[in-house]
Amino acid sequence: MKLDITTLDGGTAGAIELDDAIFGLEPRLDLIQRYVRWQLAKRQAGTHQSLGRSEINRTGKKLYRQKGTGGARHGSARAPQFRGGGKAFGPVARNHAHDLPKKVRQLALKHALSAKARAQTLIVIDEVRTAEPKTKLLREQLGKLGLSNALFIGGNEIDVNFGLAARNIPNLDVLPVQGINVYDILRRDTLVLTKAAVDALEARFK
Repeated sequence: MKLDITTLDGGTAGAIELDDAIFGLEPRLDLIQRYVRWQLAKRQAGTHQSLGRSEINRTGKKLYRQKGTGGARHGSARAPQFRGGGKAFGPVARNHAHDLPKKVRQLALKHALSAKARAQTLIVIDEVRTAEPKTKLLREQLGKLGLSNALFIGGNEIDVNFGLAARNIPNLDVLPVQGINVYDILRRDTLVLTKAAVDALEARFK
C-alpha cells in the first residue's frame, strides 16, 4: 500500500510504501473488541467495597426470644434486612484484569491499523515538530490538514513544543510509538503516523 507523506503545513514530502502485513489486512472486529475489553478492564480500579454482615461492628446477640412475640424469628441485628445491617451480595474489592495472549494483542493492533487504512483515515506525516509551543499556530496548521479529531503517533520521543501546543486542543491526542494502542486509535476519527512511527511499527512486527 502506497501513501503520500504530508507535512504539518499541508505540503507534500514524497510517498511511502506501507507493509500490507500490518496495514493491508481485512479488519476483524472480534479481535479488536477483545483487545478493547482487555484494555478497559485492566485500567479499572476495582476498589468498590461494601460491608457484609460479618464486617459490621454490631452485636450478634439474639434480638428477642424465639417464641411468643408474634414476630419473625430473627437471630442477629447484623442481618441485611435491618437498618445498619450488612449489605447482601454487595460489591467487593477485586482485580478486573484478565489475560489476553500477546499474539492476539499484536494481531488486534494490526487489524486496528488496517481498519484505519481501509477507511482512508490514516495519514503519514514527515515529523511533528513546531518552532514554538503555540496552540493557536498548531490549530491553524491542523485546519489546513482538515484535522479536528485525531491521534498523533510520533517517534520514540514527542517534540516538547508540539506536545505543549497540542495538549490544550480538544479531541487531539499525542502519543509516542511505544504507547500506541487499539482503544486510542478507535476513539479518534483520524490516525496520524510519523515516518519514524511507521518504521518503528514495521520493525516491531517483523
